[in-house]
Amino acid sequence: MDETDKKNAPVLEWIDGDMPFSPAFGDHFYCREDGRAECGHVFLAGNGLPERWKAGGAFVIGELGFGTGLNFCETWRVWKRQPAGSLHFISFELHPMDRADITKALSRWPEIEAERQALVAAWPDDPRGVVRLRMADDVTLTVVCGDAFTNLSESTETFDAWYLDGFAPSRNPAMWSGEILNAVHDHTRPGGTFATYAAAGFVRRNLIAAGFEVERRPGFAGKREMLCGIRP
Repeated sequence: MDETDKKNAPVLEWIDGDMPFSPAFGDHFYCREDGRAECGHVFLAGNGLPERWKAGGAFVIGELGFGTGLNFCETWRVWKRQPAGSLHFISFELHPMDRADITKALSRWPEIEAERQALVAAWPDDPRGVVRLRMADDVTLTVVCGDAFTNLSESTETFDAWYLDGFAPSRNPAMWSGEILNAVHDHTRPGGTFATYAAAGFVRRNLIAAGFEVERRPGFAGKREMLCGIRP
């Protein structure tokens, strides 16, 4: 990491010892109740997973905001129950965490201990550019570091499902703009889906304008709503 990167890298604060908080965005990296359970409720169930995996074949998940790697680890844990197929998890992250912070942030969940250890062991000392990790014979993780809109716009991948997990829309509106959600739509195969904890009106309107059919569902841990949907 050069001096410019060090200067621009966000400082983390830690709540209750192991919950990361970004002062730059004024937001937590996951919900305070239980981020792992939230992943299951919002991203897995919201995208119809793991039921959709039963068809086998290659499945590609896109994510906006890799953060601690929690969503990847929980998704991989659930994926291991599948008898066949391959999973490619591709995440777009502006400021990738270092190994020590990932270790600390994921240490509160014994359920993903094996996945955490594997991720930390494979994670580079200086993540930048495209980080591509073969985590198992049937699982590949790619983290594309840098501006999400630029990197997604240049991507040649087509995605089966999306985890839209940037910081809260009120804190980081650029991650929920019409431009980036149009790019998400354009890189989603017909019949592909998205899910997000966010339910802000402008986010819903931008998703609809991009071409998604959008559904409101009950949110996690008492949150009134979340959004999910499909590219027809």
